[in-house]
Amino acid sequence: VQHCEHNFEVASIDELFTLFSIYEKETQNLINNALPLPAYEYCLKCSHTFNLLDARGAISVTERMNYILKIRKLAQLCSKGYLEKLGHIEKETA
Repeated sequence: VQHCEHNFEVASIDELFTLFSIYEKETQNLINNALPLPAYEYCLKCSHTFNLLDARGAISVTERMNYILKIRKLAQLCSKGYLEKLGHIEKETA
């Protein structure tokens, strides 16, 4: 019950937006440093924070899709980084 109260009524919308941005940047930083497992943990934090923002009604329908796509891209990069780390695919040069 307390978690529901927090998620739907009390969680600070401004702080959640800040946390999402921090987690997103840290995910990218970890991916760039070839650390896909810690990056994935931060990607999960992004997803959880997005869910809290959605529960609070802080994200419009248009923004919702943008956030989902951001998280999806981060998850794909984590997966790709993991496979690269295992040596299953060659790292692309950009």
